[in-house]
Amino acid sequence: MSPTPSDIRAAVLTVSDAGARGERADESGDLIAARLAALPAAVVSRSMVPDEPAAISLAVVEACAVADLLVVTGGTGLAPRDVTPQALRPLLDYEVPGMAEAMRAAGLASTPHAMLSRQVAGVRGSCLVLALPGSPRGVGESLDAVWAALPHGLRLLRGDRDSHAAAGAAG
Repeated sequence: MSPTPSDIRAAVLTVSDAGARGERADESGDLIAARLAALPAAVVSRSMVPDEPAAISLAVVEACAVADLLVVTGGTGLAPRDVTPQALRPLLDYEVPGMAEAMRAAGLASTPHAMLSRQVAGVRGSCLVLALPGSPRGVGESLDAVWAALPHGLRLLRGDRDSHAAAGAAG
């Protein structure tokens, strides 16, 4: 029997220098955790690290070891300290460019600055990794853009080949 969406183990990782120093509340991480509860998913890991490649890489490896879905927020802009994509890409087995493209397209509907965001979507082992902007608004728009595809994608990563037939019949 295939896992249901309620079997999803999720992790949330916030990348923020100010947050890691305790100078800023984790509004984006809180929003992600609340949205994942509606998936429904159990948040099995939640952490915050500074914008440092080594810290990001370690947190991603640890989260992917226990989760089916890792949602990262922060560090996807153009600023010199925004290094999340550079830390993530070497850890991924492969990217899922359509998800990143959909997230950017959704952001472009509300601001031209969304084209500057460097969201990443990919797979490490059997864990889907999504890297979102650091703002709550960017998080909401990005999650909205991929939300409908998440359960299907996660079932596929778990090896549910019947998901293809069900998705084809529904579409």
